[in-house]
Amino acid sequence: MKRIFSLLLAVMMVSLLLTGCGDSAAQYPNGEVNVLNWGEYIDEDVLTQFESETGIKVNYKTCSDNETLYSTLSGGGSDYDVIVPSDYMISRLIDEGMLEKLDFSNIPNFSDIDENFVKPAYDPTNEYSVPYMWGTVGIIYNTSMVKDEITSWGALFDKKYAGQVLMINNPRDAIGLALKYLGYSYNTTDKSQIQKATDLLIQQKKDGIVQAYVMDEIFDKMEGGEAAIGVYYAGDYLTMLENNPDLAFVVPTEGSNYFVDAMCIPKGASNKTNGEKFINFMCTTDVGLANCEAIGYSTPLKSVKKALDPSISGNPVAYPSDEVLAKCEQFINLPQDILEFYDSEWLRLKV
Repeated sequence: MKRIFSLLLAVMMVSLLLTGCGDSAAQYPNGEVNVLNWGEYIDEDVLTQFESETGIKVNYKTCSDNETLYSTLSGGGSDYDVIVPSDYMISRLIDEGMLEKLDFSNIPNFSDIDENFVKPAYDPTNEYSVPYMWGTVGIIYNTSMVKDEITSWGALFDKKYAGQVLMINNPRDAIGLALKYLGYSYNTTDKSQIQKATDLLIQQKKDGIVQAYVMDEIFDKMEGGEAAIGVYYAGDYLTMLENNPDLAFVVPTEGSNYFVDAMCIPKGASNKTNGEKFINFMCTTDVGLANCEAIGYSTPLKSVKKALDPSISGNPVAYPSDEVLAKCEQFINLPQDILEFYDSEWLRLKV
């Protein structure tokens, strides 16, 4: 009797599974698209909207930084159809033949991209990428814990903030801000300058100034008052500000990083056309507006910026002045020996 019951149960389970598969196929008749993006970097309601409007299922995953994204692609990037790397990483991926050329006939909404973001230095022929969001990196600080106005990267190395500083946990940004503080370029290829910047960060750790190296963990820590100062992206600061009005943001006087993140398709993507449909969808005005309002980052879409509430489009954190941007640098792809030197210096810092 038990054996008969087990057989009946097995048949029922298989039937349920088959029914479930049929429902999924009926719900998403046009296949799927596999998207890899950063954490806290999309209004997830638009994913549901895309599925509903197109019949394409979205498999959405996140990663922490460009270097992790690169490692992921190197280990089998064809698992993804859309990725969102930053400017310098896009340049590297193009140089190494790791991106597909886009069919812009499937992306007519590209016409809404602001001219300032067309044919950028990282993709000069504009064959491989569509801008997603842009912004600056700066210092976020809690005005209830920090009584002085912060204007310089030097605050990150001040012993009076011992145990209260959150450092950004990726090599280009962390070593880069130290380079900037020392008066060097973010894109220097002088190994002695990179070494001096790393030495400064090592001393910062020895002095007990650094509470932790973080990425998206910074949200809870800064919103909850667990740290006084952090380094992160302007768009994420605007999200944190909603939960903690004591927070302030500054692009240091020495200058900072001005970045553009863009949507690309990895070489060998299984669902390239669906990926292009997804990119085009993200560039529609209503979707771009909802996405921009949800995540706080700055839009490259002309129609979206025009539709934003003036309190957002006129916010100098989200849309900094030309004077502020003139002090900022975009990362560029560095020679292989310098990239390897960065890796070794980052390891020297983190051990």
